[in-house]
Amino acid sequence: MKILVLTAHPDLNKSRINRSWFKAFAETDDITVLDLTRVGGPTMSFNVEEQQQLLLSHDRIVFQFPFYWYSAPPVLKAWQDQVLTYGFAYGPGSKKLVGRELVLAISTGGPEDSYHAGGYNNFSMDELLKPFQQTALMTGMTYLRPFVFHGLAVVAEAAMEASIATLLAHIQDPELNPLIKKARMDKLLENDAELAARVSA
Repeated sequence: MKILVLTAHPDLNKSRINRSWFKAFAETDDITVLDLTRVGGPTMSFNVEEQQQLLLSHDRIVFQFPFYWYSAPPVLKAWQDQVLTYGFAYGPGSKKLVGRELVLAISTGGPEDSYHAGGYNNFSMDELLKPFQQTALMTGMTYLRPFVFHGLAVVAEAAMEASIATLLAHIQDPELNPLIKKARMDKLLENDAELAARVSA
């Protein structure tokens, strides 16, 4: 599985955690990383054909970013507006991204318990990330469970360091795709009558 990580951070040199994630991705086989802020420059302008070819040559696309005002930094929106064009990503007969997967890797300043009904952010991360899920649906990609690292404002360095291995395992897991996981479980049940009986009980 070939993975493309699109990192959207205004300044990775000033990042506490996204810089470490970016470095780990860059050092891992079968992962291509792109710093969108560096590539797009001050005007956030992208070579559309080049970016589209990158998407087509990878199986799983990762949007990596810090959560800013319940969304991504502007450079990711600029990239989406320019690259996910009509006739390529959507439109009659033009969904060229069908069959690919989209997963988000996100850091937040607020603690996990603030992203719930009754918390000071009021909504869950799944609810707040719906626009990205809809982007996947619109383009024919499979939206996968996001990786979210909470509480960056107060978290210890050791926890940030530990997040690297956890994140790598998350985005490289083939069974992050529920269809693949279900196919494996179906095969297990098919070959194990006792297990199948327990599941159906």
